[in-house]
Amino acid sequence: MVTIRDVAREAGVSTATVSRVLNNVGPVDEETRRHVTAVARRLRYVPNALGRGLSRRRTDAIGLLLPDLFGEFFSEVLRGSDQTAQQAHYHLVVSSSHNNKAEIRAALAMMRGRVDGLVIMSPHIDAETLNETLPHHLPLVLLNCFVQSAAFEALNIDNPAGAAAMTRHLLSHGHTRIAIIKGVEGNFEAADRLRGYRDALRGAGLHPDPALAVAGDFSEASGYDAIKLLLQTHPRPTAIFACNDSMAIGAMSALREAGVHVPQEMALAGFDDVPIASYLAPALTTVHVGIHRLGVLAIERLLKAVHQRDGPRRQQTVLPTSLRIRASCGCLGHPSLRNKDREEKEVINGEGMSM
Repeated sequence: MVTIRDVAREAGVSTATVSRVLNNVGPVDEETRRHVTAVARRLRYVPNALGRGLSRRRTDAIGLLLPDLFGEFFSEVLRGSDQTAQQAHYHLVVSSSHNNKAEIRAALAMMRGRVDGLVIMSPHIDAETLNETLPHHLPLVLLNCFVQSAAFEALNIDNPAGAAAMTRHLLSHGHTRIAIIKGVEGNFEAADRLRGYRDALRGAGLHPDPALAVAGDFSEASGYDAIKLLLQTHPRPTAIFACNDSMAIGAMSALREAGVHVPQEMALAGFDDVPIASYLAPALTTVHVGIHRLGVLAIERLLKAVHQRDGPRRQQTVLPTSLRIRASCGCLGHPSLRNKDREEKEVINGEGMSM
């Protein structure tokens, strides 16, 4: 591997001169600059990014730790994050699929010294791991993480409010037996959405039926399997709220195979509003999160912390949700939803607004 010393020896100049030429800093006459550049190109010299970053005390890179890269939710978060980082002339270093503390610690240790800041989205992260693994001066933004500490910048979705609003919407259609396909056991987002669903039922004077709360793991397959259980309940539900769109998509497929028509025989709703939701048949009613915007906001917050010389101010932000009312819940054909392009309505805080 060619080093800066090799370039200096071949060019007959000092390593300091080579450094000034390659980093385009400091006084160097034009003839020397051209000569050193030509030698470096001939030797195929590639700067050591890590060493260069250490000398400049910056790497121009941002780390992003995700639980997974599969599915539209994570791809949209990644797309928003990468676009925002690129616009600020930063590179994005991505790591994913860390399902236990040991893997998370290893990923964080890999990022340390290689990035100027870090965005973490992980259901398994905790304050102890962060404090023991990362330097305290490293700018950090937690995205959809449950960490019992106000010492970290955090962005979270208002999951309980979104789930409660969707459940109330289904109740407004006259449904009293509303099933829920739950998320991963022990996941705080899944727990919050389940809580919102139950709170809305109790607010309507209904007792949540345990038989109508079936297990899921946020995957299409678990949504598909949940339908087999729900169709065996007596009396069976007339509406289903899946705790994310992936499970709702799996549920829609299973209902179609079982000959159960959506929404005529079964209303269906999801959570997240992934891009494909509006293109399903029928189009999926869902809780809109603004997934791409999550990635944008996380990077914007992180870059602000990176550039603050007096230390970042810790903000704990809960982002509001809204409803995207489409055909799968039974709203198709309602006069207030007429739109020459497609039938859809956005509901914010219980009030309708045409799109």
